[in-house]
Amino acid sequence: MNIKNVTIIGAGTMGNGIAHTFAQSGFSVNLVDTSADALERAITTITKNLDRMVSKDKIVEEEKNATLDNITTNTDLTSAVKGVDLVIEAATENVDIKLKIFKQLDKICNENTILGTNTSSISITQIASVTNRKDKVIGMHFMNPVPIMKLVEVIRGKETSDSVTSIIMQLSKNLGKSPVEVNDAPGFVANRILMPMINEAILTLEENVSGVEEIDTVMILGMSHPMGPLHLADFIGLDVCLSILEVMYKGFDNPKYAPSKTLINMVSEGKLGIKSGEGFYDYSEGARNKKVSSRFRR
Repeated sequence: MNIKNVTIIGAGTMGNGIAHTFAQSGFSVNLVDTSADALERAITTITKNLDRMVSKDKIVEEEKNATLDNITTNTDLTSAVKGVDLVIEAATENVDIKLKIFKQLDKICNENTILGTNTSSISITQIASVTNRKDKVIGMHFMNPVPIMKLVEVIRGKETSDSVTSIIMQLSKNLGKSPVEVNDAPGFVANRILMPMINEAILTLEENVSGVEEIDTVMILGMSHPMGPLHLADFIGLDVCLSILEVMYKGFDNPKYAPSKTLINMVSEGKLGIKSGEGFYDYSEGARNKKVSSRFRR
């Protein structure tokens, strides 16, 4: 199967990043969202990112324009998936929302269309269960920021076919990514390892073992991490971290995956990290000017 036309569902951070990546690689991309404003913001974001690439001589102006020309936006899902070879869902990390979307996709997409999901933790097998094409449902977990990060976790559900897996592995390589095939389990590989580490860093802070900057510095200088776990949690979104931990806690039925009280409280207070302007750090003056949030200052 030669994939040429792709629909991305969801114009948020991951959705617009995935759309950017496919469009820059020459694919015809239909970016769909229920909100016209979200689509407008997505195109603005993609344009700014492309402008940054031009300023750094990574691409030329013609490549930028060609990338933007490859993207069409749409608020109507049915027309957005008509005749496409691949759909990638990048909606909110909520199992009910994803099941609803895939049930609808199964009805309106061509029978040969592959249905992918960018879920970072939810079972591919469960998502596939609401369709009549379980062999054609697969996970494509891109990393943020999508245009820069090389990894794609390619997750097989229990009934995902070898041929579909092979197509998606090769497709990922065609995007300039490095795909890694994994089997279905809560959190897959990346978040099964990452989220408990982030949660443990929060517990270390919660128990007053050390401060925000100190914990991050230990992991940066001592473990060669490019970003400390608390800063990374802010970057990912504390609500996203909480959702993934809850999926893993429920999926494994193991208390070691239970999210910390501090994380739960911060999300309930709307302190979600960079996107809300405050998390473990304060981003009120912009993401590049972070300082420790007042609630954690000693």
